Amino acid sequence: MDPLDRIAAALERLAPPPPPAADPLAHPAYVWRGGVLVAARAFAPLDLALLQRVDQQRDALVANLERLAAGHAAQDVLLWGARGTGKSALVKASVGAVQARGGALALVEVAAEQLATLPALFDVLARQPRAYALFVDDLGVDDASEARALRSLLEGGAEARPANARLIVTANRRHLVVREHAAAERAINPRDADDDQLALADRFGLSLGFHAVDQDQYLAIVRAYAERHGLAFDPAEAVRWATQRGSRSGRVAWQYVVELAGRSGISL
Repeated sequence: MDPLDRIAAALERLAPPPPPAADPLAHPAYVWRGGVLVAARAFAPLDLALLQRVDQQRDALVANLERLAAGHAAQDVLLWGARGTGKSALVKASVGAVQARGGALALVEVAAEQLATLPALFDVLARQPRAYALFVDDLGVDDASEARALRSLLEGGAEARPANARLIVTANRRHLVVREHAAAERAINPRDADDDQLALADRFGLSLGFHAVDQDQYLAIVRAYAERHGLAFDPAEAVRWATQRGSRSGRVAWQYVVELAGRSGISL
């Protein structure tokens, strides 16, 4: 064998083969990975009833996803706000709720660095008799090309996005803007900087805000989780748990309930 052929063969052995493409009609959730639609290993969304104090956001998102699943006009969605307030959990729970009601809808998780490959994903999904919520979690636009790519996808380029796919994006800030250039641009031309911030965020037809919870809200979230799993809890200890972590949020509440379950020898 030629030395170059041997080197090529060795490299092929070292590089893992791409995963087989999953049937886009067979699974409740997928991951878009390396240009291939891969079935999510375990899609276990929370019951919507467990998500406390987000009633308006829940109702708006579920209604939008139900329209998408029914083949009606639906919006791209931006969920923005404080960390740990349930944005990602609400997306998954809402998709699960629509599926439980018989909606022809699947979740497709797309990493932020894969945004440029979305046209290839659209090509796969456009042919399917099913709707897809394309979930981009914790988006922070770190470079201008990424921002332009997302703006183009939302606005629609020469080739329109399929009607059965909509973007559902979570972010910690309402106005998505390139971080390293924001301060400099504002110093040079504040009006243009503001316009640039809005240029991306305004392309989402539905924008849902999430805010830090107060102590009563935090304890209500703990109580809902604890009651669902048959766990007793001490409110004072729950507050100390949050204080030690420097924040009150749905994420911290769940971590406290995991601690309670572990002490009781219960698997969640």
